[in-house]
Amino acid sequence: MPHTIQQILSDKGYLLADGAMGTGLMALGLKRGEVAESWNVNHPDRIASVHDSFIDAGADLILTNSFGGNRFILDRYELADQVQAYNEAAAKVSRRCADETGRPILVCGSMGPTGQLLKPLGKLTVEEAEEAYAEQAAALASGGVDYFWVETMSSLDEMAAAMKGAASTRLPFAATMSFDSKGRTMMGTTPEAALEAAKTFDPAPVAFGANCGSNPKQLVEVILKIVQSVSSNDIVIAKGNCGTPRLGAEGISYDGTPEIMADYACLVRDAGAHIIGGCCGTSADHLRAIGETLAARPRGQIPDQAKVVELLGEE
Repeated sequence: MPHTIQQILSDKGYLLADGAMGTGLMALGLKRGEVAESWNVNHPDRIASVHDSFIDAGADLILTNSFGGNRFILDRYELADQVQAYNEAAAKVSRRCADETGRPILVCGSMGPTGQLLKPLGKLTVEEAEEAYAEQAAALASGGVDYFWVETMSSLDEMAAAMKGAASTRLPFAATMSFDSKGRTMMGTTPEAALEAAKTFDPAPVAFGANCGSNPKQLVEVILKIVQSVSSNDIVIAKGNCGTPRLGAEGISYDGTPEIMADYACLVRDAGAHIIGGCCGTSADHLRAIGETLAARPRGQIPDQAKVVELLGEE
């Protein structure tokens, strides 16, 4: 691996992650219900254009277009036999975009939830989940990723299965969970419990944090809880949604402005996050504002609730 997360952090003090691949693809014509991962094979140029937009905006790290690339999600569309093709192609497109730049860009293989509940709440066994994630990880590794990025997890057991699948390749991995407005995952896990589970996993992720969630304010509050239990060597991830989701006639949109996302980014940096980016709704314009503001605005004290509300509002 030519560059590492630790090397980039030592050079600039933080690492700028990318924004929302799905948002970018919808702007390029991806329809509701269409399999985004199929575009890795059918429209690689469009995938590359989204990656390039984030790289041009300053991203140090990009995620492959493979969030729903596991066999269980793809099986909904009778595409379970495309796991290898879609994931390998996703990694190759990302790798090419990263290598064509004149600076270090890390390529991380995105691995999202299976969309199923594990036993005893559902029918999926831990072993089946581990096999699916190992299959996806192997395909991403064959395409040239630097890291795996286990993301948007709500279940500790599923996160562990995904991390085990990633670890089967012997490549390093990061992990994030998604927390709701009450500060817990859908399965009731707190940020503190999530961090403890991640740190005790063997091998431990190189970085851990939160992504998605209700809105930037809520993400900041989760990061403030996580950093209370980290050590000096822990790397914390913050990748919040671009404002609050709104459902309209044309689907879901997000109300976050570049200024709001820039304020969110500085708040999570001051709270103690090291890898900072955006999730749903975050465009290249939002990411550019995040990067420029992080570079220009001096690091501040750990924000209190009043500071968070001052910059991001009550909701």
